[in-house]
Amino acid sequence: MPSTDPELDLGETLDLSAERPRRERFRILKDRLFATIMGIGGVAVILAILLIFIYLFYVVAPLFASAEIAFNGQLKRSDGTEVAHVALDEYGEVGLEISPSAGFRFFSVADGKLITSGNLLGDGPAAHKGSALAFGAPSNRTLFAATADGRVTVAQADYAISYPDDVRAITPSIVYPLGAEPLVVDPQEQGIRLLAGQSSEEETTLVAITDDGRVVLLHVLVERSFLDDEVTLETTQSELSVDGTAITHIALDIDQRELYLVSAGGLLSLFDVSDKADIQLLDRITVVAPERRVTALAFLAGGISILIGDDSGAIAQWFPVRDANNNISVARVREFTALPGAITNIAPEYFRKAFAAIDGEGNLALYHTTAGRLILSEATGHNGTTALALSPRADAALIATHGGEFANYQIANEHPEVSFHSLWQEVWYESREQPEYIWQSSSASSDFEPKFSLTPLTFGTIKASVYSMLFAVPLAVLGAIYTAYFMTPALRNIVKPSIEVMAALPTVILGFLAGLWLAPLIERELLGLSLALVVVPLAVVAAARIYSCVPERLRRFTPEGWEALLLVPVLILATWASLSSGSVLEVWWFGGSLPQWLNDQFGITYDQRNSLVVGIAIGFAVIPTIFSISEDAVFSVPRSLTMGSLALGATPWQTALRVVLLTASPGIFSAIMIGMGRAVGETMIVLMATGNTPIMDLNIFQGFRALSANIAVEMPESEVHSTHYRVLFLAALVLFLVTFAVNTVAEVVRQRLRRKYASL
Repeated sequence: MPSTDPELDLGETLDLSAERPRRERFRILKDRLFATIMGIGGVAVILAILLIFIYLFYVVAPLFASAEIAFNGQLKRSDGTEVAHVALDEYGEVGLEISPSAGFRFFSVADGKLITSGNLLGDGPAAHKGSALAFGAPSNRTLFAATADGRVTVAQADYAISYPDDVRAITPSIVYPLGAEPLVVDPQEQGIRLLAGQSSEEETTLVAITDDGRVVLLHVLVERSFLDDEVTLETTQSELSVDGTAITHIALDIDQRELYLVSAGGLLSLFDVSDKADIQLLDRITVVAPERRVTALAFLAGGISILIGDDSGAIAQWFPVRDANNNISVARVREFTALPGAITNIAPEYFRKAFAAIDGEGNLALYHTTAGRLILSEATGHNGTTALALSPRADAALIATHGGEFANYQIANEHPEVSFHSLWQEVWYESREQPEYIWQSSSASSDFEPKFSLTPLTFGTIKASVYSMLFAVPLAVLGAIYTAYFMTPALRNIVKPSIEVMAALPTVILGFLAGLWLAPLIERELLGLSLALVVVPLAVVAAARIYSCVPERLRRFTPEGWEALLLVPVLILATWASLSSGSVLEVWWFGGSLPQWLNDQFGITYDQRNSLVVGIAIGFAVIPTIFSISEDAVFSVPRSLTMGSLALGATPWQTALRVVLLTASPGIFSAIMIGMGRAVGETMIVLMATGNTPIMDLNIFQGFRALSANIAVEMPESEVHSTHYRVLFLAALVLFLVTFAVNTVAEVVRQRLRRKYASL
């Protein structure tokens, strides 16, 4: 019974009014605290993404840093002797000069102090003094000195390193791998005007042009005794049917198989000297314009390409190419930015496909062939250079000028092989018939030309995403619409959690199943699975048509919303029929193997682990995500909209397509974009279920390599801070930016769809 005391009622009212502001203030405090926590979390997410971008950019930025050349001192010989050749040791501390008369001199690069000197030809008679010089591959440090009576001495620069008192000490010397006694190259004892040679532990080849215009060749096969250190030399003499009087340049590759001769008119001749007893002319081509002349010729590292400089300052790269008939011809691959003066010297790097060049006006330039660009050009002020050398580490250069002066330069050029052209455009690599997109980061050969094209990796990423989305989107979206709109709640409570549980399945398990079970199954039942793509939908349509013809009294036995269960046996039966008939038809029509028939008839190759397998496997990985978000979007459409549509006479399918689907389209679009992001970044499935070959082919039966899989495979084996290491981080940055851009565009589209259909 309520109290009749007005004072008591007033007190209770005051207590309630006092309690209400306290609860209101507490609620407001909780709202503000929650909003603050959510804001901090959002800012933290953005900050984390920003830090990831900054770190990736920090690692990638040195790839595009400019090269630098710094003058490091000048040395002057007191006697003013001319220099024909210079070289540096690995650390750029000891220099070697060779005079035109074959005299050598080791000196300290820091102060020019003489270390040791002598003559490559020894102390023989004056008639045996030098008439021509040649130098092998820089990495071999081989020197060849010819005498006036047709003989050649083979020498090699050696740098012994020791560490007395923990200080590096370099002791240079000249060694004679074939003995100090000169080899007889020309039995007629004519003077040698031009000389080329290469030497290895097993063999040595010398090619000389004599004063009377003959081109002679000497091949020396080295046989070493297993019992002692005795060395036996087996020599082969031969002579080319070439007039050598007009030849100005001669070069022999490091493998001693290809010989290049260049005449005064710019005519280049390529000879195959692999068989020293049967020398063949492979090609003859003019390499400069008629009014120009060749002024420099050098092999690029590895001995496949030659670099030709002329008196106009132009430099071009050439190498042999095989045509469809296996005929070899010399192709002009690329031409580099010209220097102002005539090219006087070209110095290739020891191990990379880069080189330095200097012209008659003293302009020093750095180039890289794969990148196809001029890296740096600087005027040194040293006119009339006679020799140029790079250190083995390509971090120092030594220039010799007339009068015996030397200029020493420090070089900072860490990543010359990276450019927009080498990363994203077709590049004509050595030993290839045409420009191509290739990713091949390593090889067993030290002369290998790294190929860092990101285009095939990006293509593979897009290919994986497209095929997986083609498989996943129709199944996931249509399944979500049916589950949320047509399925009974009891069945929905079973189907939806079951599909969402699939998202917890590790992708490595999906990749394992795809590679070891699904790939062989598809190869074996390719025709049956192809038939299933047609038979199963037709079976579903036919079953639906038959069900619609069933009398109403019989259809009542199936509760509304449970009709999907009736399709399960139909799907199983249609799939079994497709696979069974596919095996029979494959024997009748395709000789028992559809993949082999496709290859024989249309040239469509079939790899067991291919894009189709990956598309299905990644599709299964992203279906739960797309289905769950799309189903929630469809289920959240207000019932008033659907009821109103049905009340106005629309059928359930008309309502689903024109009302429900449009209203839920922002959520469905978000689901598809999230699924695509998952597909783009997928690693393990791509790694295990495809051939992992970086090729560009739209063939669905061919494999590929994606950016993410490439990073996972090669990052553990890359040298920290190397070009390979940083290019992998560049691939990660590209993947990051693409994903960020796609998500940004998706959010903009989603917001527009939301505003457009908000009035429904």
